[in-house]
Amino acid sequence: MAEPLIRLQQVTKSFGPVDVLKGVDFEAYAGKVTALVGDNGAGKSTLIKGLSGVQPYDGGVVSFEGREVHLTNPRQASSLGIEVVYQDLALCENLDIVQNMFLGREELKQGTLDEAAMEFSAIKALQSLSVRTVKSVRQKVSSLSGGQRQTVAIGRTVLRNAKLVILDEPTAALGVAQTEQVLNLVRRLADNGLGVIIISHNLADVFQVCDYISVLYLGNMVARLETVKTTRDEVVAYITGTKVLEGVNE
Repeated sequence: MAEPLIRLQQVTKSFGPVDVLKGVDFEAYAGKVTALVGDNGAGKSTLIKGLSGVQPYDGGVVSFEGREVHLTNPRQASSLGIEVVYQDLALCENLDIVQNMFLGREELKQGTLDEAAMEFSAIKALQSLSVRTVKSVRQKVSSLSGGQRQTVAIGRTVLRNAKLVILDEPTAALGVAQTEQVLNLVRRLADNGLGVIIISHNLADVFQVCDYISVLYLGNMVARLETVKTTRDEVVAYITGTKVLEGVNE
């Protein structure tokens, strides 16, 4: 198998006396979708916050594209090509799609906003993902459906030349049609050569779109499974600790 795009080796994170990550190994590959699953309190959010530089790990080794890196802040992670789409999407409803996609990174021409260039880039980014559900990039975000908003948030990562996109519960609170739309978008990200990590509680979505499934249990990475070689029951057994305890008792 090719070199992982991102590799974590024995990463740890504690908050006071509580060990949240207990020497976790994790890998994600370019062109593949990797699910990160686990029950509430397993350590998923802490693992992702370390990857994004929001809460640096206490120990362990992080390698990106084959070289060791130290992720100490979000700007540094973003400069490497690591982008996170959080569950709240971080969109401004009073702004249109173009303004949201370039928020904080506006393009200037002779001291003023280069609206034409930004609009062209936004359209190009959405077209690269085969997005056809948005009528105009000048629509206000407040007029968009949940699925369309997720599309804008994901499209923003393409504009930022992301290499690794992390999606936090991307289909939460979406209907059936919108969920299908977002999952297709996720697959296209991977098909375009990006590495994708999905945090999800929805195993139906995970089995539909993911190539690999990594399972956290009480701060430990207890399984890395190839989706086509596992079952929903096996994944649930790891998530709940049943499989882990069986291994300990054998």
